[in-house]
Amino acid sequence: MSVLVYTESEQGKLKKVALEATSYANAIAALLNTTVTAITINVGETAELGNYGASKVLQVKNTSLEKFNAKAFADVIKQAAEKESAKVVVLTSSANSKYLAPLLAVNLNASLATNVVSVPESVSPFKVKSTVFTNKAFAVTELHNEIKIIELAKNTYGLKEKQTKITSEDFAPHLEDGDFAIQVQSVDKATDKVTIADAEIVVSAGRGLKGPENWGMIEDLAKVLGAATACSKPVSDMGWRPHGEHVGQTGKPVAANLYIAIGISGAIQHLAGINSSKVKVVINNDPEAPFFKAADYGIVGDAFEIVPKLTEKLKEFKANNA
Repeated sequence: MSVLVYTESEQGKLKKVALEATSYANAIAALLNTTVTAITINVGETAELGNYGASKVLQVKNTSLEKFNAKAFADVIKQAAEKESAKVVVLTSSANSKYLAPLLAVNLNASLATNVVSVPESVSPFKVKSTVFTNKAFAVTELHNEIKIIELAKNTYGLKEKQTKITSEDFAPHLEDGDFAIQVQSVDKATDKVTIADAEIVVSAGRGLKGPENWGMIEDLAKVLGAATACSKPVSDMGWRPHGEHVGQTGKPVAANLYIAIGISGAIQHLAGINSSKVKVVINNDPEAPFFKAADYGIVGDAFEIVPKLTEKLKEFKANNA
């Protein structure tokens, strides 16, 4: 018996969330006095998983799985869980896992806990803590099924190294035509920018920028910080920025280590979507903007003066500390 962790990847490389999920799986394995088995799908190098507690990796190489398919991936992970007699399966709370997890729970007749933020409070009974009500509260849930599936919220557990001797094994699950009843025809993705889902820092802007022609200073700041760019709903609705950059309750959720909001008043839907971010900074010329009540740090002033100065100072800092 082991704890199974599905390690997400992109273009054959493990994502940071995969390493965080492995660290978390290792903590559960310690409570259960067992080991961690990771499963990868079309990943090249997997040895890094041994730095975070995985003692075994099941490597799936299958060209039909090059594009994410929730039904097929759920079947692969189910078969891996059965092979390893896993009683706990760890996923991340990514966009893909939100499609994948319910299917896997049905396949394994398992209990499912989403948006989990900490190691189980106990394993007998099995209790986990999750965020609820758009991250405004916590719930402690007791999982009763023999198999438990846990979706770990991003940036809640962190990377915790534990050097472990790792072995690798090729795994060829049986897949049927029914697993591919729904197929992805194409994926359009910007490859030259940090994605909102993977970003540790997000620089977001709203109507306070007055027009799309002023977004250059937002992109400059994001470039210096190695951050993703985002926007409020009105901005995407007006066509100033792509809808893929819209963050908030009705857009993409953000759980970054640092979220910088520029010229965003702070509507409740926006705040609900970014509330999981650890540090929130707001720049706005309206001292009564609701965002200031939710922010950890705030600057009252003209963004057109503050942001370029902030960017220059950061460039100087990086140059002096290279």
